[in-house]
Amino acid sequence: MTESTLTLPTGNWPEIKPGWVWLCGAGPGDPGLMTMHAVNALRQADVIVYDALVAPEILEWARDDAEKIYAGKRGGKPSAKQIDISLTLVELAQQGKRVMRLKGGDPFVFGRGGEEAQTLIQHGINVRIVPGISAGIGGLAYAGIPVTHRDVNQAVTFVTGHDQTGEATKTLDWDALSRASGVLVIYMGMKHAPSIRAGLLGAGREMDEPVAIVSQATTPNQKVLETTLGAMLDDIANTEMGPPAIICVGRSVLMRQVLDWQALERGEKPRNLDPLGRGKPAELRD
Repeated sequence: MTESTLTLPTGNWPEIKPGWVWLCGAGPGDPGLMTMHAVNALRQADVIVYDALVAPEILEWARDDAEKIYAGKRGGKPSAKQIDISLTLVELAQQGKRVMRLKGGDPFVFGRGGEEAQTLIQHGINVRIVPGISAGIGGLAYAGIPVTHRDVNQAVTFVTGHDQTGEATKTLDWDALSRASGVLVIYMGMKHAPSIRAGLLGAGREMDEPVAIVSQATTPNQKVLETTLGAMLDDIANTEMGPPAIICVGRSVLMRQVLDWQALERGEKPRNLDPLGRGKPAELRD
């Protein structure tokens, strides 16, 4: 077995046993956001079945002789069927291979990881789940947007922008979501932004509600659009923002004015040290 030159700290790292499948999260894009358990899996796997949003640099950490199978699913583009992906994992494991299923973000957050794990276990295949940083948290953090801030919200809700068919989901209760959560984080919502906007406005959210759209989060191509619920469709069209993207709705978006740490790295000053208008430094509040 030829190992990757990428090394881990000395420790009792778990072993992928022959015939096992590890479902691993690759994080939102930046290879540095991979967990050590996922890197450990890359060093051992005989075969890696990977998604479209996995950074190419990550695959370079695999063993030189590891087989790499692309199984990406992208909205509106030819994609492998989910059942075929799941059964491929079963077949590879039944061949006695050490299998790594590498998925963007976290495998259990809108990633179909639960479906794949269920299929594997139903076929008698042992699995291990390796969580990853989800784009709805890590991607927004790279944009300088905290999904929770005690001056803004006591709850955050994660929502998918489409259903199993790829169409706008009809099961979401926008009224209930709007009442229950000050901050909404919407995955895979760009295609259906008009219906999402209509649902939120119809539920009583204000036209001037802050919205941020983060495209290709945590990658060198990351783009961030700060807008409002009222202006978001025109602004999306004018900036040509596209998927993959996360949409964040709520006042926590305002915190980017002070927490845009990538702008600080470029030598820029914060636009507003007190974007919520609290009137005193955070460290002086209980």
